[in-house]
Amino acid sequence: MTFEIFEHKADVGIRGRGKTLEEAFEGAAIAMFSVMVDLRTVQPLETFEIEVSASDEEALFVEWLNELLSLADLNDMVFSEFDVEISENRLKGRAAGEKLDLKRHEPKTEVKAATYSSLLVKNENGSYVAQCIVDV
Repeated sequence: MTFEIFEHKADVGIRGRGKTLEEAFEGAAIAMFSVMVDLRTVQPLETFEIEVSASDEEALFVEWLNELLSLADLNDMVFSEFDVEISENRLKGRAAGEKLDLKRHEPKTEVKAATYSSLLVKNENGSYVAQCIVDV
């Protein structure tokens, strides 16, 4: 699994890649939270279970990322580890992290939402890509 951040005029693009669709979703979550903090400083001390569903894989991807942002905001958390299982446009996942510590985590950029801009979820030559623009 890998992840990338790519340039966008006003916001930030995130991209996850993996051997499976699940790995691509996990990689994109890592990319999104790496925009916000240095993930090397985040320990997986608390775990949150997540379930989302959507009409297709693209919408499921955006729902997944926005649910993570909502959980992080409501619980004052940052996440660094993710596990995903996808079946029939339903996602069951887990996010692990810890309470945001402004001194230790040194927040960088606030991500407000995952958007449908530049949205792409597909299988490219045997590996999966999941990407979108996040509103910062």
